[in-house]
Amino acid sequence: MEETEAAEKATSYRYWVRDATGDAAPLPPPRKLDAAQLAANPPPSTLGSVWNKAGTWEEKNLNSWASSRIKDLLGSLDPLEFSTGKASVYEVSKCSGDAFLVTVRNKRRVGYTYELGLKFKGEWLIKEESKKVKGYLDIPEISFGELEDLEVQISLRDDKDLSSENKAQITKDLKSFLAPIREKLCKFEEELKDR
Repeated sequence: MEETEAAEKATSYRYWVRDATGDAAPLPPPRKLDAAQLAANPPPSTLGSVWNKAGTWEEKNLNSWASSRIKDLLGSLDPLEFSTGKASVYEVSKCSGDAFLVTVRNKRRVGYTYELGLKFKGEWLIKEESKKVKGYLDIPEISFGELEDLEVQISLRDDKDLSSENKAQITKDLKSFLAPIREKLCKFEEELKDR
C-alpha cells in the first residue's frame, strides 16, 4: 500500500514543485549576460513615458501647439479671386478645442476637435460699382479624419446695401475657401501624427 501511495505521489500533478524533503525547489543561480546575448535579446521598446512600460493608457495634451499651428496655417491662406470679385482671410478670430495624443496598448493615436472662426474682407463688383464686404467664415466643428465633411457658415457684415441675389453670389464665392482650408488642415493632421 505504501508503494502505491509513493507511486501516486511521484506521478501525480503537484502545483508547487517540492523536493524530497518538502522544501521548494531552489531558484536558478543568476548568470551574467555578455554583449552578444544582450544584442540577441533587446528589451522591448514601448511608446510613451518611462513609467508606462506596459503602454496601457497615457494621454498627452497638445492644445497649445495645435491652436498655435492651426492659426499659423489658416492665417497664411492665399487670397481668392472670383468672376465678380476677390476676398482674403485676414485673421483667425476663433480657434478653440482640444488636441491630444493617446498611447493605448503600445499604439499611438492622435485626435482633435476644434471650432474655428475666420475674418475675411473682400471686394465685389455689384451694378458696375465696387462694393467692399467684410464678414466671418465659421466652421462649427472639425475633427480628425473628417475633413471631407467640412462645412462653413458665412455671415456678412454691413450687408444692408446688398440684394438677396448679391448675398447669394458672395456666399457662393466664399464657399470656395473650403478647398484651401481643407488643404491646410490636412497638413495640420500630418504634423499632428508626427508629434
